[in-house]
Amino acid sequence: MASIRALATEPIDLTLDGMASGVTEAGVVSTRDQRPLGQMLIEDGAVQPRDLLKALAMRQRQSVRLGEILLANGWVEEPALLRALTRQWRAPIIDLVKMPPDPRLIDALGAGFCLAKGVVPWRRVGGVTYIATARPDEFADLQKRLPRDMGEFRMLLCSENAAREALLQTRRTLLARQAETRLPGAFSCRTRDERQTRRLAIALVALAGLGLAFKPGAVIAVLTLWAVLTLFASMLLKLFSFAAILKRSSAEGAIRREIASGRLARPQMTAPLPVISVMVPLFAEANIAERLISRLAQLDYPRELMDILLVVETTDKVTCAALETAMLPRWMRVVTVPEGPVQTKPRALNYALNFCRGQIVGIWDAEDRPEPDQLHKVARGFHEAAPDVACLQGVLDYYNPRSNWLARAFTLEYAAWFRGTLAGAAALNLVVPLGGTTLFFRRALLENVGGWDAWNVTEDADLGVRLVRHGYRTEMLDSITHEEANCRLLPWIKQRSRWLKGFAMTWGVHMRDPVGLWRDLGPRRFLALQVQLAASVSQYLLAPVLWSFWLLCTSWPHPVRSMLEGHMAGSIIPVLLALFLASEVLNMVIAAWAVRGKEHRHLWPWVPSLHLYFPLGCLAAWKAMHEIIRKPFYWDKTQHGIYDAASDAPAAPAEAPPKARLIPMQGKAQAPRRQPLAPGPVELDLIGQVG
Repeated sequence: MASIRALATEPIDLTLDGMASGVTEAGVVSTRDQRPLGQMLIEDGAVQPRDLLKALAMRQRQSVRLGEILLANGWVEEPALLRALTRQWRAPIIDLVKMPPDPRLIDALGAGFCLAKGVVPWRRVGGVTYIATARPDEFADLQKRLPRDMGEFRMLLCSENAAREALLQTRRTLLARQAETRLPGAFSCRTRDERQTRRLAIALVALAGLGLAFKPGAVIAVLTLWAVLTLFASMLLKLFSFAAILKRSSAEGAIRREIASGRLARPQMTAPLPVISVMVPLFAEANIAERLISRLAQLDYPRELMDILLVVETTDKVTCAALETAMLPRWMRVVTVPEGPVQTKPRALNYALNFCRGQIVGIWDAEDRPEPDQLHKVARGFHEAAPDVACLQGVLDYYNPRSNWLARAFTLEYAAWFRGTLAGAAALNLVVPLGGTTLFFRRALLENVGGWDAWNVTEDADLGVRLVRHGYRTEMLDSITHEEANCRLLPWIKQRSRWLKGFAMTWGVHMRDPVGLWRDLGPRRFLALQVQLAASVSQYLLAPVLWSFWLLCTSWPHPVRSMLEGHMAGSIIPVLLALFLASEVLNMVIAAWAVRGKEHRHLWPWVPSLHLYFPLGCLAAWKAMHEIIRKPFYWDKTQHGIYDAASDAPAAPAEAPPKARLIPMQGKAQAPRRQPLAPGPVELDLIGQVG
């Protein structure tokens, strides 16, 4: 039987006995061919010289292997690249389909570790462990992190896709279970006591009913006091946050003027551009897949540094069929999430995190349209940020505010939320309840905090709390992502109820240990968190109590009017009314400031109508409380793709795609666009490029 060395340029197709006999003759890896990879590809006629020169220039400024640059830009075929690598590293290609790996070796290293490093521990023969890798240049460093009891190591070669598929064939279910339980139970909604929750809810309802029957005045007084206190606390937090963001905006404006005048130079980013992975969760998105791919193709980040993962559920046949018919470029992959006890966005994100290539990980929603230079801003943002900055939160905006009144009000609300409330919380170094999209993380820090809670329907807010509890910070990213405003009443209520349900469950999880939460956050952030979560939900639930106080301005009866008779009525009623008016004015001022730009200035006349918009949240809040008791982990999905991003008109319904089997992690490459390079000198060193 031919030895392994003789098969260095062909896929291995040997029995285990044959492999063992080959090992006794010689090791799989002998002295590496010192000729550069580019030279070998030129000799093979696998790449054009001009394309190789461009790839070498790009590699000087990017943290990525030469082979990835060539593949991402369509300048070399994968089989040709693998053949050159076998000659360079004197290692054979292993066919992991015909000769699958030993699952016990995968478990010894961990499936997540293998996916992150692009390796597959294949077989152990005698005292030698054979490891297939798609990154031979990293194999020497990898060996230092492997268990010593695995003996000596020998390298085999495979493609990235082949490594992922081999790992999934044996450990797909294990990865799915790990995605569900990645976060320790003490910080997860999955450990909540359902029976205790129901008993508590029944007790509160019974107590309120008895109180209203026998002591209605006392019950109304307690609810009124709590509603007024939470309103006042929320108003103070908004005021401080708005003041902080005004101060920061003024300082940033001064810096921009200095740069524009030439008196101050903007520091250049000299570090190589990093690989950035962005996960895009999809569910029941048959009408949006094609437009999504088109929008993401407008990004001007180098294609070889982009790693876009379209995350779909195995049970979602509609989206799977739509993606099967789509032409995906190499930098865009499909990750299918196996079926499980819950089907939530955070569970899908935990699962897909295993497949991300980059050390910066982001999230976009299905209908998102990020600014073309957003990933460049992310790379610069993390390069300039302090080491404790774990997350950059971008600004969410909407491309269909003219659809109807609900879309206008929704756009106003979220402009105030992202540009005022969240930005102010970041400026004050408080907990930032993250938005669900345009989030970018340092992957190592994200993994340190346990990723996402797969059982929380508002996973972003929960993650924002845990980041602060672990000593990390969130900063705002000066980049906008446009998406579709929810402009239909019933879907709006469903979406808002899910958010409020998640806020309530997040508060409940972290308040299991109030002393520990106080210790982790400190008094200032602890109190602010109570306002951000508990008080905000209370405001929606008790909105009717607050509305009723407008009756005090009339002769209509009010349950607390008798309690405020005489001297107290002359002082308390005007104070309460002033508080309500001040709160409404503050909301309108922040909203008007948030849409002061040219794009949304047309919304100014609609700002006063927010007084009629926020009461809709009362319906959503009570729906959320019902779901917390009956179906806490139910994910009420919002349908996207109703309005077209360009025309702001209802999108034409797409034809139902034919049923097809989804093949994950595959797609045909499209012709790439010319990519901008990071600033800095270029030195072409053909001889020095070895991988």
